[in-house]
Amino acid sequence: MHIVAVLALDQVIPFDLAAPVDTFGWARQPDGRPLYETRVCSVGPQVRAAGGAFTVQAPYGLETLAEADTIVVPGVADPTAPLPPGVADALRAAAAHGTRIASICVGAFVLAATGLLDGLRVTTHWAAAGTLAERYPEVTVDPNVLYVDNGRLLTSAGAAAALDMCLHMIRKDHGSAVAAHAARMSVMPLEREGGQAQFIVHDLPPAPSGATLEPVLRWLEEHCDRDLALEEIAARAGMSTRTLNRRFREQTGTTPLQWLHRARVRRAQHLLETTPYPVERIAAQAGFGSPTAFRERFRRVVGTSPRAYRKSFQAAGG
Repeated sequence: MHIVAVLALDQVIPFDLAAPVDTFGWARQPDGRPLYETRVCSVGPQVRAAGGAFTVQAPYGLETLAEADTIVVPGVADPTAPLPPGVADALRAAAAHGTRIASICVGAFVLAATGLLDGLRVTTHWAAAGTLAERYPEVTVDPNVLYVDNGRLLTSAGAAAALDMCLHMIRKDHGSAVAAHAARMSVMPLEREGGQAQFIVHDLPPAPSGATLEPVLRWLEEHCDRDLALEEIAARAGMSTRTLNRRFREQTGTTPLQWLHRARVRRAQHLLETTPYPVERIAAQAGFGSPTAFRERFRRVVGTSPRAYRKSFQAAGG
């Protein structure tokens, strides 16, 4: 059983604490058995939630960090506050043993205070990015992405980006089919990649368009095997190409064609996991013009080749 330790420090941000507990909890084997055991740990038996609305009973102490396969560090109300005694040493020791460690939102300040992020590209909530960069000049802060994966050390932006990062880790551990199930149970889209923008700056709040792109997103998912031009997508959405690009930026943080490329990669991942088809056939069924274009795009998005992905997924599945 893969143990996930969630480190709850005083004034922990409630959403940051709950997001990994819920998301990893939805990751299941085909027979329904859980793939992760999540343990909430802290310095003492109780910690206050940010804002003082309630207290959190932590069943585990810092010693569980040494037993964990993954450690998640939520943010706290004052990320510049000194770390409690023992926290930095426990995190450094876990990192030295190869434990995967991830921060949520301003939890990046906790990891930066340990020195573990020195020399790395990281992210945090965009509103705190300037402070993080100023306090820890050895860290390269990118405020424009949802999460950054440095291998054994990951950092994510605020709120929903925590779900993106947790789903990303589940996908790496057990493949996109398991991650997709966890995403559905969390009522969370799986398509958002780590490099997407955290936010869009508007001089005025955008019109409350809500789910205006949902029909065209579903249509793109269903027809991503076709050779779709931007003009055809815009016609399907009933808007000009310029308006379509703007709406995509506002609602998905990316462009229509970039979103389509990622939809094709997701279909390819599913086919690699569930079929014995050769790469050339999967490239065609996923909508790529050639196997070469497929391999290049797949490596750019997933970080590995289609063959290596299939091999690692089969290994993860036993």
